[in-house]
Amino acid sequence: MSIARAPYERTDDTTAVRATPAEAATAAVVPLIAVRAHGPARRTMDVAFAGLALVLLLPLLVAIAVLVATTSRGPVLYRQQRIGTGGRPFVIVKFRTMRIGADDVADEVFAQQDDGSGPLNKIHDDPRVTAPGRWLRRLSLDELPQLWNVLSGSMALVGPRPTTPREVARFAPLDYQRLAVRPGITGITQVSGRSDLDWSDAIRMDLNYVENRTLRLDLLILLRTVPAVVLARGAY
Repeated sequence: MSIARAPYERTDDTTAVRATPAEAATAAVVPLIAVRAHGPARRTMDVAFAGLALVLLLPLLVAIAVLVATTSRGPVLYRQQRIGTGGRPFVIVKFRTMRIGADDVADEVFAQQDDGSGPLNKIHDDPRVTAPGRWLRRLSLDELPQLWNVLSGSMALVGPRPTTPREVARFAPLDYQRLAVRPGITGITQVSGRSDLDWSDAIRMDLNYVENRTLRLDLLILLRTVPAVVLARGAY
């Protein structure tokens, strides 16, 4: 896959798109990207799985919502802008795991400690995270509302994890290629070490996935997600 040279240039399996001026202003400035078609079979799998999961997990979702609402002040859901396919911004939805005002002190917190690598900011023991939030994060239960993102089409079940505008602004030129497919709830890096991975290893895995993804590979990643979540490898 290569970066397209003209807006909306179409090939057999890619469509080149770029953000509108308004979107670019609110997100990150990214180069023109050849976006790989999601495909009807993959989209059917996304919708069927996400819809069924939301129905089956409804009691758990309600229980988590009550836990979040009764243990700390603030909304149950946390919404944040992320960068999706082709550099277009979208709003990701998660269960809130941090205290109110966590985003306001992010710069201060990361200035004191940053365990991330490359463009990513991460802290192993983030002081902004609530006690229930640590448990939710460890088991990845805070990510369950993103099933709505899958149904809306802004995310897929499997794909590179969505990054923030701040992180995308720090990408090296080749890193933008991970924006050629829809971001996923889970992905190859999620089942291969998650936050324990160095950025160079993570981006290599993501780009390899973008170039070689198949439905079979997506199903294998979904199957590997279950033990990865249970064992909480690289989750914090």
